[in-house]
Formats: sequence, C-alpha cells, structure tokens
Amino acid sequence: MGFYRKILNKVDYTLIATVLLILVMSLFVLNSATAHLSSSYLMKQIMWICVSMVVVLAVLRIEYTVITKYTKYLYILNILLLVSLFFIGTEVKGALSWIIIPGVGSIQPSEFSKILLIITFAHYLVLKQGKLSKLQDLIPAFIFVAIPLLLILKQPDLGTALVVIAIMVGMLFVAGANSWILMTIFGGGSLAAIGYVLGHLKFGWWMPLKAYQLNRILVVFDPNIDPRGAGWNVWQSKIAIGSGGLLGKGLGGGTQSMGQFLPEQWTDFVFAVLAEELGFMGAGLLLIAFLILCFRGLKIAAASKDLYGSLIATGIVSMYLFHIIENVGMALGVMPVTGIPLPFVSYGGSSMLTNMIGLGLLLNIYVRRQKIIF
Repeated sequence: MGFYRKILNKVDYTLIATVLLILVMSLFVLNSATAHLSSSYLMKQIMWICVSMVVVLAVLRIEYTVITKYTKYLYILNILLLVSLFFIGTEVKGALSWIIIPGVGSIQPSEFSKILLIITFAHYLVLKQGKLSKLQDLIPAFIFVAIPLLLILKQPDLGTALVVIAIMVGMLFVAGANSWILMTIFGGGSLAAIGYVLGHLKFGWWMPLKAYQLNRILVVFDPNIDPRGAGWNVWQSKIAIGSGGLLGKGLGGGTQSMGQFLPEQWTDFVFAVLAEELGFMGAGLLLIAFLILCFRGLKIAAASKDLYGSLIATGIVSMYLFHIIENVGMALGVMPVTGIPLPFVSYGGSSMLTNMIGLGLLLNIYVRRQKIIF
C-alpha cells in the first residue's frame, strides 16, 4: 500500500476521471441494449470492469522499463496465443477467434495480442533508434509485425488486423521512421488494395476475404449490395442515430434497440444505441471524453522519461483512436463494418481487459516520468 500512497499526487486524475465517465455511460447504455436478453450481460460487464481495475493496479505497480527484459518471451507468447486458435479455438460468426475456458467463458487472444505487440514492438524500435530512414531499415520492422498480423488475418479477423496496422504506423512515426516512405508504402498499398477489389469484382480474381467480409467493406459505398446483411446493419444504425435527435429518447426508450431492429447492439453498434437514447448531446459528450482520453495519452507520450515509454503510449493511443474512428464510423455508415468494439463501451471481457491494461500502462508511464522516492 505504501507505493500507492506515494503516487497519489503523481497519477493523471483527468485520465482516470475520463475513463470512469465513459464506463458509467457504457453501463447505462448496455443495460438498455441488453434489456431484451435473458443473460445478465450487464452483471458480467461489471464483473469484468472490477477484474480489470485490479489488473490496472497490478500493472501500475510494475516498473514498465523492466518489461524490456522479457520482450523476446512476450513476442513468442503472442505468436503461441494466436497459433493456439487453430488447434483449440472456437469459430464464432465465421471467425476462429475465440478460446473457451471452462468457468471463465470465452477469451479472444487477438485482443491481448495488440497489447503484447505494442510492448514488444516498442522495444524493437528503441533498439533500432536512428536506423529507420531507409526502406531496407523498415523491412525487418514490417516483418516483426507481419507475423502476428498474418495469423490474425488467417482467423480471419480483418478488423483487428487493421488495428494492428494503425498501431504499427503510429509507433513507426514516433520512432523517427521516414514519413515519406511510410506514406508511399501505405498510400500505394491502399490504392493497390482498391484496385485488387475491383479486379475481383470484375474479373473474379482470388480474394482472401469471405463474401460477407467483402460486403462489409462495399456497403460503405452502396448499402443495397447486401440489404439483408451488412447493409441492413448500417441502415438500422443510421436510423437509430438520426431518430435520437438532440436529447434522445431516454434510456430504455430507443425504438430501434428495444424493438431489436438494430443487430449486435451491445457490441458493434452500441454507439447507435447511445445516440438514439441520449441524442446528439449524449453522443457528443462521449466523443469529447474519447478526445480527452487520446489527448491525455499523447501528453503522456510526450512527457515520458524515455523513448520506450513514449512508444508504448503512442501504440495504446493509436489502438484507442482507430477503434473509436472505425466503430463510430461504421455506425454512421462512413467506415466498413469490421466488427471491432468501441473502447470501454462495447460488451466484452477480452476487450475491456485489453483497454484497461492499456490504461494501466499509460498511468504507469505518467507516474514514472519523475523518480518515485520511497
């Protein structure tokens, strides 16, 4: 307890208060989103939040620089976790992404993979500091990330794979990688991907994605492509958000959510439930809270006493930011439906635990920006 008393005046209370506000809002909305279900999703989510808070305290206690001694083993652990899915994993909605643990429930290794990648990739980039100006310098870094990335794509989990790419780009940029090379590679890669999709549609080229996954991307341009699948999800989400108006219909008063028109309303489309029931004001408050969360994360990255801490904080912010943009964007119909959760809001133990570990690491880095004297 002595350690926690020592850091009382060092922690980032703005960051903590922001996350608590998001969690409170999420529980009210989750209660509405799952009111028609027999299972107690709300109680399970509260349980995961409590477990996650204990984990945050544990993460805060560990000197983050000590982790560098174990990054090799953590990288191997990451690979083994992802490989294990192909032997003991359970397929859910077309993706082999879950492992069932008796007495605990299902866990999603690709969620924890993001944190493991951030920690290990940060150490790799520290070792390569000042040596990332040429393409041949970046290729080993791409391979480092490509191994877990390809295993995630193999499941297939396109959403998490995109998050991994966002994490990599953010961390490479802060590590001092040549920004022109990064923009050329990823800009050119995006154009090549668009061209390949067009080739698939017109000439039948082989596509690694399943038909329903490709439709989730294409409905951004035309929801009528898959009117009973991804297109339906997007239409219902947009109706829910639009019908919320300025102040919303009140908790439990959402016609789209309570009428069960909105699919996956406690995970993928939870933002639509919030916007319908709390309106523009409630949705705006949540987005402002997310903005403060990311801003504080960047401040922590800038205030870190070393590059390793800066890179970890940058990776965590990149993870949060991409999740927020993609989840809210797909609810609004301007981003592909990739099925990634909204941080601290969507139902899910693996997601909550991963996000809270990220919070613990941010607080850890902030507390240790100055030496702790016992």
